[in-house]
Amino acid sequence: MYDNQWREWKPYVSPLDPCPPIRIKRYVVPPNQFIPFQPMNLPQFPLDEALRRGTLWPALYSSYPSRRAPKGG
Repeated sequence: MYDNQWREWKPYVSPLDPCPPIRIKRYVVPPNQFIPFQPMNLPQFPLDEALRRGTLWPALYSSYPSRRAPKGG
């Protein structure tokens, strides 16, 4: 898939559903779900970069990339 934070699942598709089915749904598991406690001396972003990324610690950063195709030619 994209990386280890992305998961996918296959929902039930009813034969009576009037809408076109979405066969595979994807979601992101946040990185804080993989760290049960905060270890000592965890590396940190510089403050200006931490404000842009929304977290002080690189281990808790997730970029959430867009899956849409870029517009334009």
